[in-house]
Amino acid sequence: MGRFEPLYEPIRDAVHVAPQPSGDARVMDIVYIEGLTGQTVIGIDASELHDAQAVRMSLAIGVPSIRACVTDRIDDTVNYAAVREAIHALLASHGLQLLEALAERIAQLIIADFGAHWVRVDLAKPAKFDDVEAVGVVIERRRAREERPAGPVSLAWIGRGYVPE
Repeated sequence: MGRFEPLYEPIRDAVHVAPQPSGDARVMDIVYIEGLTGQTVIGIDASELHDAQAVRMSLAIGVPSIRACVTDRIDDTVNYAAVREAIHALLASHGLQLLEALAERIAQLIIADFGAHWVRVDLAKPAKFDDVEAVGVVIERRRAREERPAGPVSLAWIGRGYVPE
């Protein structure tokens, strides 16, 4: 019997499929971490609620035009060592039961704390079942667009309904 191919693209291929910001011609650069492993308590079965189990994840973190490409300074990029530390701290303390909720928490952490505009989180339990290589979830999240007034900025304070559209 042949080997089945994954239903999703590997994280390292995310460069080719990362969403571009709408109306923005800038390139989306991606910092990635592939195959990060850790231990955490996660699950809904009684056997999973007390002892930590292995989880494996890959992350693609998109930001428009990483300045470090030109400056060669760590402060001008997403520091994947700092992301790794933050993920391990989260795995030790999250208190969640579902992989979906943990993936969401990871995505929001990366957006809020590391300035990502887009993130893909591939999170799996590699040893959940004896006859399955891994079970998991892949999510993509985008930073919420900042709401801006539709009209000229000088008239925005007047409020909706006072300025003809």
